[in-house]
This record gives sequence, C-alpha cells and structure tokens, in this order.
Amino acid sequence: MSDLFERVTGDQDIFKKLLSKIPGFSGYIERSNRRQADQILRQAVAQRYEDQWQRISGLQRDLISTGGIAYVDDMEAAAIKLRQFIDRVRTASYGYSGFFDAVKINEEELAQVYQYDLALLDAADEVKNAVDNVETSMGTDGLPAAIRHLTAIAQQSVDAYNRRSEVMIGGITGSAQ
Repeated sequence: MSDLFERVTGDQDIFKKLLSKIPGFSGYIERSNRRQADQILRQAVAQRYEDQWQRISGLQRDLISTGGIAYVDDMEAAAIKLRQFIDRVRTASYGYSGFFDAVKINEEELAQVYQYDLALLDAADEVKNAVDNVETSMGTDGLPAAIRHLTAIAQQSVDAYNRRSEVMIGGITGSAQ
C-alpha cells in the first residue's frame, strides 16, 4: 500500500513540489495523492475480480456446450454477485474527501478503508481458488458443491465491500456531529 502511495508521490511535477513547500498546502497535496493512490488501488482490486468474472463466463459457456445446462443458473448467481462487487468497487467513494466535500474522512477512518481495500485485494485469491475448484470439478459429482462455495465466496466479497462502505458512512456521521 505504501509503495502505491510512493509511486503517486514520486510522479509529482516540479510545480507540486514547489507548492508543497508552502505552509498548509503540503497537507492538501498529500491528501490529494492519497485520493489518487486510493483510486489506483480500487482499480487494481476491481481488475483482479474482473479477471475471475470473465473466467466464470467462460465456464458457463463450457457448461452449456458439455450438457451441464442445469448448473448455468447456479453459476450465474455467483457471476451476478461478483459483477455487483466489481461495479461497486469501481464506483466507490474515494478513501479521502476533499476540503469542500460533504463527506469528511479522518485519518483513522482512512486507515480502516485501506485495510478493507487490502483485504479485498487478498480475497481475490480466494475467489480465484473457488473458480479453479469449479473448473476442476466440471463433469464430477463435486460440481454443485464447488459452485455453492464460489457463490458463498462471491457473497463474502459483497459483504466485505458493504463493511467498507459503513466506514465511509461513519465518516459522514462522524463529521455531522
């Protein structure tokens, strides 16, 4: 996570570096960089899940072509949950709010958001493993259980995103007081 922030800050132009020397302005630049780093991180999370969603679509086509049409609807349930998750991550509020934004996120809440984002990035491996399990279970009696497991993992991803959103809403509630 800090490598990503360093990558963003390393790309600053000379003007930003000069303005960062102005008292009070450097904090604004740092928060702006965090916002950009947060966007890059969320896009990386979404892309990892997108890769698995595409694999699920391919497996659905395989099921249709091999006569496993009875399982396509079950696979679609997992695909819909992952699509919902991906779309939410891509359009989520940034982990930082600007000076004039209605939603204010403090440093502690920002750290929590980053922890959720990091956990979501790690959870992409669980989704990948569940898709791998479905793929190896094709044509066996274990396929229904593998699909149920994938659907459960996809739902856990949606739930984890919802917990991230609660932290963001906590920022709204906390700033209103």
